[in-house]
Amino acid sequence: MIIGVVVVASCAVAGLAAGAVLSMGGDDDGKDNSTLSSASPSAAESSKAAADPVETQAKALDALLADSNNSRSSVIKAVDNIKSCKDLTTAASDLRTAAGQRNDLVTRLGKLSVDKLPDHARLTASLTRAWKSSARADNEYAAWADQVGGKKGCPKGKARRSPRVGAAERASGEATQAKKTASGLWNPIASQYGLTSRQATDL
Repeated sequence: MIIGVVVVASCAVAGLAAGAVLSMGGDDDGKDNSTLSSASPSAAESSKAAADPVETQAKALDALLADSNNSRSSVIKAVDNIKSCKDLTTAASDLRTAAGQRNDLVTRLGKLSVDKLPDHARLTASLTRAWKSSARADNEYAAWADQVGGKKGCPKGKARRSPRVGAAERASGEATQAKKTASGLWNPIASQYGLTSRQATDL
């Protein structure tokens, strides 16, 4: 009987020890899972997935600004040709095309969401004024080309100046001032997000 009691007692102790080990193992597993969960890459990925809305809008505007200077060289060449009475028809056509491109920029800008950008109201107003003024200047120069191509429009190989030139120059000056304001507002945003900085002449 004594031997039987000892065996039973030994089994009971062994059972308790095994239970304690299993219990400890369960606690360890729980700690490991907790640690893994807290360090799970999915948490970091989800935080990255929530894109900065300011950066998103800045990149969209940057893409638009990249197209803003496409017609600059053709406009300069067209005006120079008008002054020397060369290729007047082509010059007028190029200028009107450039004006259309400026107005298209205004339309595209109006469709962009930029409300998260710093001082966005002034920035969009400046860009709109700049491009509309540039378009007006282009159209005035194109009208001047039409005049120069007419009778007595080009005495001694030089374009006769008309009120259209003055109107074009005033509009161009307004555009330049607006572009300076716009570039001053845009460049800090571009610097913050690693985008392209732009001077007035780039807009």
